[in-house]
Formats: sequence, structure tokens, C-alpha cells
Amino acid sequence: MAEISPIDLQKALKGADYPADRDDLVALAKSNGADNTLVQKLTQSGSKKFDGPNEVQKAVFDNE
Repeated sequence: MAEISPIDLQKALKGADYPADRDDLVALAKSNGADNTLVQKLTQSGSKKFDGPNEVQKAVFDNE
């Protein structure tokens, strides 16, 4: 699996409006050209809704 960084996550979610549903963020990440590993981590995050980018980052990186 490729290593992803918080900066990769920020780039993938550029233009996101919060609060946001996980499925909307996954679609945005894909449209922004995110790495498949990042998309998979976001898809498997425990939350279904995020109030802001810090919550997304915590959900993605705390699962490692």
C-alpha cells in the first residue's frame, strides 16, 4: 500500500463543503484524482458525516 500524507488528503478534498457526507467526500476525492489508497481509507473510515477537515483527517489516519 502506498503511503499517504495529510497533504495528500487536503489536496484530495480541495473544494469540500462541510458538514459533508462520507460518500460525497469519496466522490470529490476521486474527481480530484486522489490515490486509490486514500480513497479506500476514506471509504472505510468509521464516520458517515464530517463537520470539518480535521474530523476527516482523524478518521483516515487514526485507523492505521
